[in-house]
Amino acid sequence: MGCCLFAIILAGAPRFAFLMLWLFQPLKVMTTFDTFIWPALGVLFAPWTALAYVLVFPSGITGLDWVWLGIAVAIDLGTYLGGGESGRRRRS
Repeated sequence: MGCCLFAIILAGAPRFAFLMLWLFQPLKVMTTFDTFIWPALGVLFAPWTALAYVLVFPSGITGLDWVWLGIAVAIDLGTYLGGGESGRRRRS
C-alpha cells in the first residue's frame, strides 16, 4: 500500500507544482503560452515538460535550457513507458 501511495504522490507532484506556479505567477505562464489549451494539455499529458518549458521560456531557450527540456521529455516518456512495462509484468 505504501508503494502505491508514493507513486500517486510522485505522479501528482509536477502537476501540483505547475498549478501552484500558475496560481501564484499567472503572468509567467500566460506569457509562455498563447492560449489556455496548451498548458492544460501539458499538465495532463506531459507535466514535467510543461513545467520545465515554463521555467526556461521567459529568458529564451538557449544552451543548457535544451538539456533541461530533454530531461523533462525523457522523464515524461519514461513515466508512460514504465507504466506499460509494469502492467505487462503484472499480467504474466
